[in-house]
Amino acid sequence: MTNKKVLIVQGGWDGHEPQLVAKRCKKLMDKNGYTCEISDTLDSLADLEALKSLDLIVACWTMGEITREQAVNVAKAVGGGVGLAGCHGGMCDAFRQNTEWQFMTGGQWVSHPGGDGVEYMVNICKGSSPIVEGLEDFKVSSEHYYLHVDPAIEVLATTRFPSVSYYHISNKPVDMPVIWTKFWGNGRVYYTSLGHHDDVFDISPTAEVLLDRGMVWAAEGKAYAIAHHLTTEKFENKAKMY
Repeated sequence: MTNKKVLIVQGGWDGHEPQLVAKRCKKLMDKNGYTCEISDTLDSLADLEALKSLDLIVACWTMGEITREQAVNVAKAVGGGVGLAGCHGGMCDAFRQNTEWQFMTGGQWVSHPGGDGVEYMVNICKGSSPIVEGLEDFKVSSEHYYLHVDPAIEVLATTRFPSVSYYHISNKPVDMPVIWTKFWGNGRVYYTSLGHHDDVFDISPTAEVLLDRGMVWAAEGKAYAIAHHLTTEKFENKAKMY
């Protein structure tokens, strides 16, 4: 049986408790039969061949800076079938200057009106994915993320804006994606905006179920790509277009 491997990269802004979130992700993936390594440095993204050997990369790194080589390595590894997953600012407020990262992950945080402690509903998009099967809408008290998102994403859950008075309230109300999936080449990408603090997953247990299922879904993409003989040639031939 092939050893299933996960790399969890944690660091960046301490306010998002990257060590605790990384520890939780490791515990969940250990339970699912994966061997997990937690890295405290982005230097772990410098070895492309090592990244290609993984089943999943989990991003727990808010803000910070990633080199072009590191970002390209992750893009190539994920494009080849390695999964990518993350939550809150640890994935979609990472490396703000790197548009390649934003393109790959499917969105970028721009605001959380009201700050921490905003109470809001997470509305499950029933039938959108096996990841949400059997789950019901649930309440969260945390940061309410407003994101700029890729129209190509598959939305699994939403939340309603506006929730507080702010300049943006002059615009029409919108249903903002909270959880989504997308594809990057042969790789599967999963994101949830929940997780400002690690205890959100304890206070709202459905949030942890979604994180668990989402990471596994992303990790299983590599085996699917291998089983179906999917190659990266059609992607690599056009890689220089953007």
